[in-house]
This record gives sequence, structure tokens and C-alpha cells, in this order.
Amino acid sequence: MRIPVNSSRDPAQGQHESILVSDFDGTMTRFDFYELVLRELPSSAKRDFWQDYMAGKLTLFETLSGIFGSMRASGPELEALLTRMELDPLLHRSVERLRHRGWEVIVASAGCEWYINRLLGRAGVDLEVHASPGEFSPEGGLKMTLPENSPFVHRAKGIDKPAVVRHALGRSDRVAFAGDGPPDLEAALLISPQWRFARGRLAQLLEEKSEAFHSFRTWSDIADVLLAQGAP
Repeated sequence: MRIPVNSSRDPAQGQHESILVSDFDGTMTRFDFYELVLRELPSSAKRDFWQDYMAGKLTLFETLSGIFGSMRASGPELEALLTRMELDPLLHRSVERLRHRGWEVIVASAGCEWYINRLLGRAGVDLEVHASPGEFSPEGGLKMTLPENSPFVHRAKGIDKPAVVRHALGRSDRVAFAGDGPPDLEAALLISPQWRFARGRLAQLLEEKSEAFHSFRTWSDIADVLLAQGAP
């Protein structure tokens, strides 16, 4: 059930703090890092991590860390791969527009902060990021580890996105969420439909549950809708 852009305006015009919790891969970018790794880079893996994940043999964290750790690429090859993720070119402008209108933007990702921070840095965007840490070497791939020091660590997922959203809800009555995949579903359902943004598989799952949401093509579309609905 997709919400028309102008169908719902927030009545709480006196609120002074708003928070957007956003997925990264496939949400701020066009493509997921792991998909490009599987499609474009050689691997030292002796198993099909994604097939084992779909069969329930591996957790999401085990799957992604296995894929990342098995890839083989030089530094320049990996930097070129990051470019092919296609970060929204209007991200910097959109984040600044949201901040000007009282929105805080937080990234919550099952991926690795190594490439997230690189892409955000390229765009000149400084955001709070909750993701698993990692270190890259051409010989050892991208070694992603659990974020043991994070208050949102999750043994199976790396980062507990619903916990990030609940923490935001404890700080503000106006919290939005944006995502694109099945791991985003639980977090999305914590959010009021007028502040829920989805595309890809997440949009399909919400429609199957008859849950309303805003669809989006690029991340900057989300900023446009939030700003059109009124500022705190």
C-alpha cells in the first residue's frame, strides 16, 4: 500500500527533534556492496555463502563476513567497485536540507563501516553510522568483525536495526525509517506509515502485509517527502 506523497501531513508541528534512521546498501546507494562483490570480484571461498544463508545454515553476519573476507581485489579495484555502488549524488545536499529543518540522519546497516565511511567521506557527508567494523587487504579481503562495543550489536545480524529505531523513538516522537530489504522489515514495522520509506524487497513485503509506506527511487526522494510534510 504505497502512500501518495501529499496524502499525510504530520499534525505535531510543535515538535523540535526529528530522526531519520536509514539503511545504507540499496537505500543510500543503488546497489548493495555484497551483490557487486559476488558478481564482479574473484573469490577464494570453498562454499556458496549466499546459498547457505538462504538455506538457513548461516546467519546474515556470517554470510556477509564470509563473502567480504573471501573476495580478492587490489585497492584500486575495490575503490572502483565502491563507485559502482552509485551513492545518491544528491546525498550531501539532501542531508543538509534535512538538518536545516531539524532532522537528524542515522545510518543503521548490516554491512561494513569500512566502505560506508569511505563513500560518505567521498560525498563530504558526516553521519552517525552503526555498522560492523572491518579492515581491508588485497590478500585477505575485507575482514568484517562484530561491533562488540556498540550498544546495538547483534550476534546474527551485526547491527540490531530495530534496537536503533527503538532508541530513536525513545528520543523523539517523530522518527522515520528507510530501507530496501528483508532485514529492514522489523525496523520498518516499528514506524508509523507516514514516516516509513521502502523500495525493493522491503516494499514487496510491506505490501504483502497490507502495510502502508512511501516508495522512493533515490534517497534524495525521501528528503523531498519529509520536507514536504512539514518541519518541526
